[in-house]
Amino acid sequence: MIPKQYVEPELTSPVDLCNPDGTLNPAAIGWSRHPLHRCNLIWTTRRPKRWNYWCITGDKFLLSIALSDRGKVAVGSAYFFEYETKRFAGQTGETPNGEGVVMPEYVHAGLDYPHPDIHVSMEAVGDNTTILRAKTDNFDGQPFEAEITVVRPPGHETLNVVIPWSSTEFQFTSKQECLPATGKFRIGSETFEFAPGTAYATLDYGRGFWPQRSSWNWAAASGIQQGHVVGLNLGGKWTDGTGMNENGFVVDGRLTKLSEDLIWEYNPEDFLQPWTIRSPFTDRLYVKFEPIFNRFNETSAENYHRVVNQAVGYFNGYIVPDNGEKIELRDFFGWAEELQAIW
Repeated sequence: MIPKQYVEPELTSPVDLCNPDGTLNPAAIGWSRHPLHRCNLIWTTRRPKRWNYWCITGDKFLLSIALSDRGKVAVGSAYFFEYETKRFAGQTGETPNGEGVVMPEYVHAGLDYPHPDIHVSMEAVGDNTTILRAKTDNFDGQPFEAEITVVRPPGHETLNVVIPWSSTEFQFTSKQECLPATGKFRIGSETFEFAPGTAYATLDYGRGFWPQRSSWNWAAASGIQQGHVVGLNLGGKWTDGTGMNENGFVVDGRLTKLSEDLIWEYNPEDFLQPWTIRSPFTDRLYVKFEPIFNRFNETSAENYHRVVNQAVGYFNGYIVPDNGEKIELRDFFGWAEELQAIW
């Protein structure tokens, strides 16, 4: 890939993602600081891909709760990782062809997935609060139950963008970092807590029609750096050649959008080797990522194959937001991943 720098339109008014015939609405192409799109996807001969992925990172452990409808299969999931011990546990529930799975058209809306293997729900409360719940009797052999409250601070900016491959293949994504999270979860007889001021949630909300063969890189992190609340959202591969991307960072609730392709350097044969991600044109971003654990996930069905390597670890480097202040990143916990899919 030859990196490019380009101009991306900023949207400021609500807009429908799709035309009445299900094709991409040209007026929806752009990015915004708050979710403005109604994802009015219309099923034709292909099923859309839809997901709500949440990950809460604290000072000692992370917890993810997610629901994704990938067309051939819908998956509800929860997983836990403890940084120091590298302890990992999780559970999934799958529904072939996503039968009966309802995914909302708006970012801030509720959903419920009462699968017998794991019950996942995301309750929208008021205009700015989401309550995440998950429950299963078999979280790697132990009962598990979680309830986490996520709050969007007033005026908090997020990264919302439409990626237009064509009029029939396109994706809306809302990437939301630095959302304060509190709550508890239980694994067997152990109770874990995200105490106030110690944890932040990241949301990856996606709706769209993807090319049959797809690949992406994604990196994200949320936390305190140099006295600032900082969030990273960095992407690659899947946006190449579209004139749009999902690259940016949030500092104290204000978004800086990077309208350029990033350089990703890592070893696809060993995801635990160091990664480097940088902005080649503006020098606004340079990070080295040191993984401590790789979460490998592979899902297969008829005419479907999806492989994700999600490395978790620590970012070191710097960012330069729009105000020009250089912020050093030190031992900033987050993740970087690669996906390959035929779906």
